[in-house]
Amino acid sequence: MDGPLWIDTHAPDLDEIPQEDARRRLFRAVEQPMNLVVQGPPGIGKTAAVRALARESHADPEADLIEINVADFFGRTKKEIRTDPRFEGFLAGRSRMAKRDMINRVLTESASYAPMSGEYKTVLLDNAEAIREDFQQALRRVMEKHHRTTQFVLATRQPSKLIAPIRSRCFPIRLRAPTTDETIGVLETVCDREGVEYDADGVEFVASAAGGDLREAILSAQATAVEGGEITMTTAYETLGDVGDDDAIREALAAARGNDLADARGTLDDLLDEGGYDGGELLREVLRVARAGSEYGGDDLARLHKLAGEADLNLTDGLDDRLHLTHLLAAWATGRTELRAGFAEPAEA
Repeated sequence: MDGPLWIDTHAPDLDEIPQEDARRRLFRAVEQPMNLVVQGPPGIGKTAAVRALARESHADPEADLIEINVADFFGRTKKEIRTDPRFEGFLAGRSRMAKRDMINRVLTESASYAPMSGEYKTVLLDNAEAIREDFQQALRRVMEKHHRTTQFVLATRQPSKLIAPIRSRCFPIRLRAPTTDETIGVLETVCDREGVEYDADGVEFVASAAGGDLREAILSAQATAVEGGEITMTTAYETLGDVGDDDAIREALAAARGNDLADARGTLDDLLDEGGYDGGELLREVLRVARAGSEYGGDDLARLHKLAGEADLNLTDGLDDRLHLTHLLAAWATGRTELRAGFAEPAEA
């Protein structure tokens, strides 16, 4: 996709964050700096909210906002960490250092140097649920030592993965997935700013297909505008209609309704293991595909949405993704309205 991404060009300011409670809490953190846990499902704007907070809080946000994606550490080799331009200054001459010590040094050094434009700086740890518990203990000590000059913000979809001593030192800010109407409002604003022609059906299609993932919705709208020149139902479907795993998800739904849970679970396993989904993303895709089809009536969809709410809570609590998605399909197939009522563990596929 040529040109800058719309998610960067149209990143929201703090007063443009649509969720009132989250916006109020973020403004409170400007007036009274504190450590934060920003929590919510993927793609809803957690990182964008922290960047908006930094722009509001710091005279020089580029200097005083340090962003570290946990995958920059735990998903990389020692050599990759040591040669990363952001970290090599901290690790020069320390080639024999163990990976654990390298990570601790980068965190400590990032927290210890003086802020550039004010009394404190902000360190964002993105995808914080992936930090191992032993590293969280080290992080807790760093937070305690540098609390006067460094604000720590942990962005996570699974706050329960954080140890209690860290959670107790952070003010929680919860962001929920936007409704379809809220997503439509954002897309219309972005399209107006970009001068892109659109109609209501096209924008609604893009918003609905994103299933509460605001980042995906904005990127999909940009892709449609680039490919089709405008955003209508026709151009959106032509651009996005063949993207995704809709057929596989339909097969899983059909298998579940036919009481073939082994087949349904096998499809879920494939989507989780090979499709790159996490549990929350796949849950949203299941709901989107079920709504878009004509196979299921209103009562079926209402029960599926009710079960999905409970499954989403379990997924947020950090429990096993595939287990809870299988619970969802099993309960829906048998007509239940609660996941836990009389559920028997399905046989392994």
